[in-house]
Amino acid sequence: MKKIWRGLIRYLKETDKLMLSLCAVCSAYSVLLLCGIHHSGMATIRAVQMQIITSVLGLVAAMVISSFDYRFLSKLWKLYYPICIGLILLTYLFGEQRVETVDDKAWLPIPFLGINFQPSELLKIAFILTFALHLEKVGDGIRELKNLILLCLHGAMPVLLIHLQGDDGTALIFLLIFLAMIFSAGIPWRYVIIAASGLLIAVPFVWLYLMSNDQKLRILALFIPDLDTNGILYQQYNAKIAIGSGGGFGEGLFIGEHVYVPEIHNDFIFSFIGQSLGFVGCMSVILLLFFLCLRLLIYSRRSNDLLGAYICIGVFATVAFQSIVNIGMNLSILPVIGVTLPLFRFGGTSVSTLYMGFGFAMSVYMHNKEHLFIDN
Repeated sequence: MKKIWRGLIRYLKETDKLMLSLCAVCSAYSVLLLCGIHHSGMATIRAVQMQIITSVLGLVAAMVISSFDYRFLSKLWKLYYPICIGLILLTYLFGEQRVETVDDKAWLPIPFLGINFQPSELLKIAFILTFALHLEKVGDGIRELKNLILLCLHGAMPVLLIHLQGDDGTALIFLLIFLAMIFSAGIPWRYVIIAASGLLIAVPFVWLYLMSNDQKLRILALFIPDLDTNGILYQQYNAKIAIGSGGGFGEGLFIGEHVYVPEIHNDFIFSFIGQSLGFVGCMSVILLLFFLCLRLLIYSRRSNDLLGAYICIGVFATVAFQSIVNIGMNLSILPVIGVTLPLFRFGGTSVSTLYMGFGFAMSVYMHNKEHLFIDN
């Protein structure tokens, strides 16, 4: 027992206590919000209990992972990456829908436990690690067309797998993670211009032949509200009412009636924050996520090697882009595509795997000597 306590004390001396504190505050905040949603009758007590359990387990997992050298863990990709791909393929056969109104079958049931998990969240972490290794191996060779094509194929595989699964929101996040990491590696601008030109040419084809009518309506309805004949904007309309009614300081977590928004404990928890805690509550969440992102960028800048820098950029991109897209959905700036707010939604897989990402980032911090000479 004494050895465990000594190890914990030594760990706390070496780790980034600021990052751990930010994560713990975000998780405690999310539990408080879910208590308020439960009090209003829009979530079960099980959601609160599961959030507490997954947050605690996630925090422990982050501490354990950060104790190991990220270089060693990254080199185990031949073990974990095929498993993650295999789990994604299993969803094509045994996948279940979390919500009946959406088409994606992205969840796998865990036998005998009565719960589901989302393999694509595990794949995010696996992709960040493997793509960081790939970028480090390529190095300055990223300017060569052959290497760039191989990198693009690496990035395209999870995007296509998740798209075929029916979860285009998560596929978009994979694409944005890929872009952030490859930009950080110094891709030549001539390739960026070529890719942007190709994208512009492809937009009409994607709109006419690849996007479903529902997806088109979700985009068009943002600009033409009268077009919303099928209730596509129902969630966003109620979310705007909820956020607007909160004013500066909100109506309170446990008092008054809250506006009903479908999935308010998941993708639309930001609308509950707006109504119950107002502008101040919304800004507090945004600032917490901002400081998490800033800390991850600092890790990347201070890393002694490219592998650590790329890993931190990948985790940063996950938090930053999910936050932007989710808040944009709640404010009716972006269409609803099923992207969650990091750490602040009910969801065991997303919370625990994101903590794993933080664990790898903190491993970069702990296993680079440079941070020992820099004050927090």
